[in-house]
Amino acid sequence: MAQRKGLGKGLDALIPGGDFSSPSPSEGVNYISIALIRPNPYQPRSDIQPSDLQELTASIKEHGILQPLIVTEDSEAGDHYILIAGERRLRAATLAGLDSVPVLVREAMTNQQQLELALIENLQREDLSAIEAAEAYQQLSEEFGLSHEEIAIRVGKSRTAITNTLRLLKLPPEVITAISAGKISEGHGRALLGLENSAQQIALLKSILSNDLNVRQVEDLVRKLSEKKSPTSPPKKQIPAEIGAFEKQLRSQFGTKVSINYGKQSGSVTFYYYSEEELEALIHQMLNS
Repeated sequence: MAQRKGLGKGLDALIPGGDFSSPSPSEGVNYISIALIRPNPYQPRSDIQPSDLQELTASIKEHGILQPLIVTEDSEAGDHYILIAGERRLRAATLAGLDSVPVLVREAMTNQQQLELALIENLQREDLSAIEAAEAYQQLSEEFGLSHEEIAIRVGKSRTAITNTLRLLKLPPEVITAISAGKISEGHGRALLGLENSAQQIALLKSILSNDLNVRQVEDLVRKLSEKKSPTSPPKKQIPAEIGAFEKQLRSQFGTKVSINYGKQSGSVTFYYYSEEELEALIHQMLNS
């Protein structure tokens, strides 16, 4: 199934009032005091690296702010504004000692629009960690009642990608913290989801960190741990190597655990899912493959 290109409607369509990507002074750029701008309460990005801010601050000191921030009027304080897009630029401008910044003022927005637009802006710049994205998706789902399909349409990703990212939040806090801090990748986290309990996941996390294991190595370890049987269980029968290769291909294509119970005369192929949303996404992907 072909994956959506781009990022859904994009900021220009979702922000009322005009083009986001390349504004010019004629489109209504104004300079307002930094003191009048408060952060977006629905900003999904919680961590900005100091090194990134230092580089941007140095650039702003030398060249100024090249792209205006996007703000909307604060309904609770008429002469103040809420930041919609430009969190890094605002912080760097403050560090650079600027008193005012260039902004485009857009029409009043709902809380859902503020979250969606901040999420899309960060995704366009690849600024969000997998955990930050997952938490934003979860907020759109739980607070605003959007389905995984509706979230996918808004951010221009497949429903399977949304569901898989949300699954990361099922990991133990230790693993989530490691992903957020960049100690392990999103791929490591997805591999750890193949283990049955948090104790196993945490134990393997420690092994990843101490032995610098890559994702493929973790997937192999997870597979071995998952295939362990009790002493009274019959030994696992040998299956042709190509069957194992087919399993890997199916796991990669459908983004979930797949096992083939091979027999010369008959057998079965099992696809695993972990929620009704995942089941619907999996069936949808199968029917459209």
